[in-house]
Amino acid sequence: QAQVVESGGGLVQPGGSLKLSCAASVSLFSKLPQAWYRQTPGNQREMVATISIGGETNYADSVKGRFSISRDIANNTVYLQMDNLKPEDTAVYYCNAWPVVQSWWGQGTQVTVSS
Repeated sequence: QAQVVESGGGLVQPGGSLKLSCAASVSLFSKLPQAWYRQTPGNQREMVATISIGGETNYADSVKGRFSISRDIANNTVYLQMDNLKPEDTAVYYCNAWPVVQSWWGQGTQVTVSS
């Protein structure tokens, strides 16, 4: 069973930046489209950004122009660069395949945007 570990979250002021990392223990992870998701209390998990096998990216309207997804295939790692963060970006962030593989959900990493 794959282990997916997200890291890089924290507390940042509005307008600040964070870079999240996600490392997977199985090579299959990098052979599939990948995505970052986020979830706030009481709400469903939502897709934030995706990256296809060919490297094409797609973003939720709420983060377009501010977030950037990238990956290191050789190291089974996917990243999310988040710039110009807003309080509404506060959430737990997760990575997974796109579409998701249910057994690959990790613990997530908390991002809090607050002054």
